Amino acid sequence: MNKTIVIGLTLVILVAILAQFFAATDPDGLESTLAKIKNPGVEEKTLFNSPMQDYKIPFLGESPFSGAFAAVIGIFIIFGVVYSIGIVLRKRKT
Repeated sequence: MNKTIVIGLTLVILVAILAQFFAATDPDGLESTLAKIKNPGVEEKTLFNSPMQDYKIPFLGESPFSGAFAAVIGIFIIFGVVYSIGIVLRKRKT
């Protein structure tokens, strides 16, 4: 892995961790709009349960550290998938 990838990944992780401590606790636009148009008699159904609902790790509670840890896990998952796809495509091209 080259130096540029390591520096970029480090910066992304740092921003994701620091952003958790400055994020607003109010619902975002999508959540507030849903609350306005939702029918009270209609039950919500989901296709599957997310392992990190609301960007939190369940056993860490509602603290900003929980959100930071969830962000770091998400970054590593996405980086791993994208990096793997890049390796496969590079090998197939040559």
